[in-house]
Amino acid sequence: MTDATSSTAPFQTAAAAVESPVNSPARILLASLIGTTIEFFDFYVYATAAVLIFPALFFPNDDAMTALLASFATFSIAFFARPLGALVFGHFGDRIGRKATLVAALLTMGVSTVIIGFLPTYASIGVWAPLLLALCRFGQGFGLGGEWGGAVLMATENAPKGKESWYGMFPQLGAPLGLFLSSGLFLIILNFMPKATLLSWGWRLPFLFSIVLIAIGLWVRLSIAETPAFRRAIEKAERVKVPAAELFRTHKVSLFLGTFVALATFVLFYIGTAYLLAYNVKVIHVSLIDALEIQVWGAVVFGAFIPLAGVWGDRFGRRRVLIWTTVAIGVFSFALPALFTGGFWGVFGFATIAMALMGFTYGLIGGALAAPFPTPVRYTGASLTFNFAGIVGASLAPYIATYLQHNYGLNYVGYYMLAAAAITLVCILATKRNHV
Repeated sequence: MTDATSSTAPFQTAAAAVESPVNSPARILLASLIGTTIEFFDFYVYATAAVLIFPALFFPNDDAMTALLASFATFSIAFFARPLGALVFGHFGDRIGRKATLVAALLTMGVSTVIIGFLPTYASIGVWAPLLLALCRFGQGFGLGGEWGGAVLMATENAPKGKESWYGMFPQLGAPLGLFLSSGLFLIILNFMPKATLLSWGWRLPFLFSIVLIAIGLWVRLSIAETPAFRRAIEKAERVKVPAAELFRTHKVSLFLGTFVALATFVLFYIGTAYLLAYNVKVIHVSLIDALEIQVWGAVVFGAFIPLAGVWGDRFGRRRVLIWTTVAIGVFSFALPALFTGGFWGVFGFATIAMALMGFTYGLIGGALAAPFPTPVRYTGASLTFNFAGIVGASLAPYIATYLQHNYGLNYVGYYMLAAAAITLVCILATKRNHV
């Protein structure tokens, strides 16, 4: 049901007509990149602390593995909050516009992160400490649930013909940049701060640093205009009253397939980051500094391959490149046990190859998940598929990998990654050619 009879439609249409497409390519790409960089910085700061800090300060236990699993369980809460954020922010993104919704999502994520930097620990307030941490983690997920879809649309809905994959990869660059900044900041702190000081108050600094990033993000986001596609939807009175209802009524298959098209992407990433970091530190006893250096290197490789994915996606077709990459992930899963037991250089090699593959799959997944949905429900549709994939592919990936390795051995972690790649490949092949 559309807004054709809305009494405000003439004024909205007039406003849309007056508002010419003033966004330059540089401004659009920076706005889509800066927001996801901030959001993923906040997200990965938590992921790093979940391995290095939170087991000791928020989940004290005589068994280190139990404390780590409890920390990873809290880590997973954000992924269950993300679809709720996608529904709420997606609704307003499809109803009132991409720009205002992106600002609100950025503030939700950022404020949740800053609050973590002020939380008292278990030693101070007991069980309330992990409960408050879980609440903030929920806020992080809720904000990110609304951020990603809008950032992708800000880029792709401004893309010229034939450049959709190139524009669509810019918000995806926020993931490696956020990972690089979060890991790099922890690395600097570890190099210049004794461990006792880190556990006392130093761990709070990366969370409080988010204040600076939020200010930069808001300045950039508030300077952009609405996307041409959304302005056209207003002019043609195409918006629907409840985007989520329309989505589940007419696009159920696209939602389902899109969720599993992104499955391998999420499983690969969280095995190659959060789980790998925990394995390095807790199992083979790599120093914290060396483990973070591997993660920083992985972020560099990840970021380097995303632009190549954008170029290849426009040249060879996004669908074809995603098929090649998914097959490569499945083949790579057989090397996981050997690389993980190969000492420092083995895990360094795993991180390098895993993050190169991540660059190819993640660089294209934004455009792939947005493509099946028409403009009136695109924000909600792209956000929900991405965040449903986060639940099935990422929320429990570090937990599942840690559990499998601890109880059955590394071969089963490889089988887990192989199964994810197989499911993703089937869903890509089942999706219409112009829908990936």
